[in-house]
Amino acid sequence: MAQALDDDAKRLAELGYKQELARTWSGFSNFAISFSIISILAGCFTTFSQAWNNGGPLAISIGWPLISAFILIIGFCMAELVSAYPTAGGIYWWAAKLGGPVHGWFTGWLNLIGLIAVTASVDYGCATFLNITIGRFSDSWANGNALHQTFLLFAIVLVLHALINIFSHRLISVLQNVSVWWHVFGAAAVVLILIFGPSKHQDVGFLFETFNNSGFGNGDGGPTFWLYVLPLGFLLTQYTITGFDACAHVSEETHGAARTAAKGLWQSIFYSAIGGWILLLSFLFAATNVDAVNAEGGFVGAIFTSSLSSTLATVIFGISTIGQFFCGMSCVTSMSRMTYAFSRDGAVPGWRLWSKVDRNRTPVNAIIGGCGVALLITLPALYAPEGTTTPVAFLAVVSIAVIGLYLAFLIPIWLRLRAGDSFQPGPWTLGPKYKALSWIAVIEIAIISIYFVLPIAPSGVPGNKDFTWTSVNYAPIAVGAVLIGIALWWHLSAKHWFAGPRRTVDDAGDRETVG
Repeated sequence: MAQALDDDAKRLAELGYKQELARTWSGFSNFAISFSIISILAGCFTTFSQAWNNGGPLAISIGWPLISAFILIIGFCMAELVSAYPTAGGIYWWAAKLGGPVHGWFTGWLNLIGLIAVTASVDYGCATFLNITIGRFSDSWANGNALHQTFLLFAIVLVLHALINIFSHRLISVLQNVSVWWHVFGAAAVVLILIFGPSKHQDVGFLFETFNNSGFGNGDGGPTFWLYVLPLGFLLTQYTITGFDACAHVSEETHGAARTAAKGLWQSIFYSAIGGWILLLSFLFAATNVDAVNAEGGFVGAIFTSSLSSTLATVIFGISTIGQFFCGMSCVTSMSRMTYAFSRDGAVPGWRLWSKVDRNRTPVNAIIGGCGVALLITLPALYAPEGTTTPVAFLAVVSIAVIGLYLAFLIPIWLRLRAGDSFQPGPWTLGPKYKALSWIAVIEIAIISIYFVLPIAPSGVPGNKDFTWTSVNYAPIAVGAVLIGIALWWHLSAKHWFAGPRRTVDDAGDRETVG
């Protein structure tokens, strides 16, 4: 172990950094954080309605494995990069190394925004399910203002996650391991309940049926459905299986990171894809009361309440809520490490504050700052379109998370493709297959980034007679404003002082300087 630690510290010094964060994580813990952030007990539950309404069972039964395969390819490309450059800056560092300061600048900001948004969306989803679970034990709570109650619980969950990350550094890696087994056995328990609990099930043919409850088109399977509506349903998969760059962000805290972080990254995608598909198929087979699910806007909970006893439905809500709590905790860890690393290199305003670590070697200020921003961007979730209880703001934050993270993934993958044979791989490498896989990854990310800034409902389309601001997918506004802002910031100021990653070691001798 001591030799591995020495090798890790030596490699980190070669990349330009002192070993400031505590390197206490095992390879399994590294895998566990991405597996927990992907969290099939979170995304499969909270964004199920997106696929149900935009494509129906087909968007889930076929869409999930299809999109998962593309995401695994993205993961392979990123695993090769983390093996070569195991730093807390992760994809931002890779982009600066393979391109230049400008590439690092855009990648870092997109990644940071995506991680803050994914933290917000996961904790809001956790609060939603917690609100429902509490309501199943209290009629007065169940009859309260769901939007206000959920937002209050969201704030409480966010504070708890911040406190856990601040005061329990060593406990975090233990909880990541616990989270893996909760997700494995919890998901298995849900599947078994949905196999033996309902009195009847759908047949296999139901898996290939299509629904169009989006309001776009005529509700049929015409061109609008196949070219617009169905791809919107793929947000379920693309959102659930994201955040796996966490393996890179905690690589400075992981033993044998050049190998273990690479394996943890792609394996977290692979096992989540298999487990998530089984879980989602169990949902569909149990969805015998389609009208009840449609009446609740495609909410997955309607499947449980319409096909199970009250007790079994409550058990499923509880299992998912706890899984989502673990997921949000991991998101805060990943987000804070990215904030710390990007601030360490002077990119974030007030960087000296955010790059500080306390006596326990924990980036406390980065944790508090990131959670504060996550709270602010979710404020629109206090409002929902008239006649509904589901805030479009939640799906907008989900879209921001997906777009921010995947665009950040795209830049270093493209730069690695451009580097060709001049790229020096680490111990885990794709070999000559990198070229085909990188092209597939780049094209897939470009396509989904376009789809997820499009309107989610007709009432969110400007000029529509039923247009309301509460129905607007504000992802393009938020992402566009950020892109314009960081572009102007770069050209007017940052290009004169931001040189990419800064070295924190003085004894590197003739080692290469990045940026």
